[in-house]
Amino acid sequence: MSQYDLEEHHIRLLTLACEAWERAQEARITLKKLGMVYIDRFKAPKARPEVAIERDASILFARLVRELDLDFETPNDMRPPALRSNRS
Repeated sequence: MSQYDLEEHHIRLLTLACEAWERAQEARITLKKLGMVYIDRFKAPKARPEVAIERDASILFARLVRELDLDFETPNDMRPPALRSNRS
């Protein structure tokens, strides 16, 4: 925070980003211990709730970091790079 001149709303966004990152990491640790699926009472495999928690928290983190826009230089072209074809 010492390298940037952050206003109050930036600090709130940064705090939310840190919380989202921590939530994603906690879910990832649980998934590593327990696996991605469990067997429900009908003996059917189901995705653990932590799968969605990790996914949603990771997406939120990425969006919040993008919203903060802390990069020093902005690229001239904001479009994502073109996909390259494997065809010869």
